Amino acid sequence: MSKFLSHVGRYTLMLKGMLNKPENSKVYWKEFMHQCNDIGYRSLPIVLIIAAFLGAVMTLQSAYQLVSPIIPRYVIAQIVRDSTILELAPTMICVVLAGVVGSKIASELGNMRISEQIDALEIMGINTKTYLILPKIVAALLMVPCLIILAIVISMIGGYAAGSMTGTVLPDQFYYGLTTDFVPFNMYVALAKSFTFAFIISTVPAYYGYHVEGGALEIGRSSTTSVVVSCITILLADYGITALMLSNG
Repeated sequence: MSKFLSHVGRYTLMLKGMLNKPENSKVYWKEFMHQCNDIGYRSLPIVLIIAAFLGAVMTLQSAYQLVSPIIPRYVIAQIVRDSTILELAPTMICVVLAGVVGSKIASELGNMRISEQIDALEIMGINTKTYLILPKIVAALLMVPCLIILAIVISMIGGYAAGSMTGTVLPDQFYYGLTTDFVPFNMYVALAKSFTFAFIISTVPAYYGYHVEGGALEIGRSSTTSVVVSCITILLADYGITALMLSNG
């Protein structure tokens, strides 16, 4: 318990320490754009592939389970739409990003800590928490929700293509299901999850990488630990947001 509280305290102090005013805005802007490229653009291929197959698999599985002739076929599209928006796109994509982006952040900062680059920056009078961590968090808060929105769209297209190619759902039926009884509030839930998960993906690995001690072996361990802790935290936050925003009781 004391170890857990120690981690929470150091994590909070790290977040507090990075909120100082940047010394050189141009340098921070370049670092921010670099992080946007790493977190957003370089993660795009894996996000598109996962989203397309999520939609396709959900369509086929829903068609397999809805065998009753009483249920119209367009309901399959509604199931795919709501499941993708509320759960599959935000949670699945962010768990994958926790491994792809989170491990990179942890290993990058861990390598800088072991090679004493962080110490050198601090000797030069640079606030390393602001310079190294803040651009990553801001870039994640900007790029991850964009990736989630794109994943939702691609997932719908993947479901549409799978239904059309297999004949389980006709194109007109799928389009009708997507546009019928749509609840705009679901998108707010998806965005709330996206911003929360983006904060977790960027801060938890940054904490483990920034405070790593030892050598190359410890860098690998901190990277693995950061991914595990990020995934668990994402699932806990997923449950909390769902209970707060979608509970009717």
